[in-house]
Amino acid sequence: MMKLNVKRILLVDDEPDILEFLTYNLKARGYEVVTAVDGLEALQNLIPKPDLIILDIMMPNMDGYEVCAKIREDDEFIDTPIIFLTARSSEKDEIKALELGAADFIAKPISPNKFIARVKSNLREYEKSNITDSRTSIEIGPLKIDRLRYVVQLNNKEIIFPRREFELLFYLAGNPGKVHRREEILKNVWGSDVYVIDRTIDVHIRKIREKLGNESDCIETLKGVGYRFKEYV
Repeated sequence: MMKLNVKRILLVDDEPDILEFLTYNLKARGYEVVTAVDGLEALQNLIPKPDLIILDIMMPNMDGYEVCAKIREDDEFIDTPIIFLTARSSEKDEIKALELGAADFIAKPISPNKFIARVKSNLREYEKSNITDSRTSIEIGPLKIDRLRYVVQLNNKEIIFPRREFELLFYLAGNPGKVHRREEILKNVWGSDVYVIDRTIDVHIRKIREKLGNESDCIETLKGVGYRFKEYV
């Protein structure tokens, strides 16, 4: 009998022992697992499309950063959650991963239970939005944000946003003039069970501003407090 709604995970690591150990734990929880031992093989295993991708950084042929960047170039995978699982645990490495569009960053070693919890959390976040706003669209100033189609238009020109950046923009633009504290943003956009560093919001705000170009000042920073989307008259 075929299992329904089985999540497919692409697991990429060049260390056979780690690959075998993580594969065993994922399959034991009912996930379908496809493995790759380097970046090139990872790109070859993107079809059928995985529900989640787990990447090591230090790999032969292509490192994890290069693989992540290549995956994000394809619109079909712009929202697929990518988790970095790596022995490189500096803040600089984590920020680089987030800037490339990673959903999460996990430092090795990690216990199987914590690892599975992070996998579940990222899959859950992908499946449903944590934002409670019932509106399906927002039009404010030169911005039009369509949440049903995940489309943002600025002065009638379409801009592509990864899911997390889109949800953050929708959340801020939906409450113009209101100051949103960091902890409030994390809870409503990331969820209470997702572990992120303090710089996570800053990285995503900077990437949103880059895409908005001349309208980037619509998101105001209140140092030590949070962010506010300006009110258009």
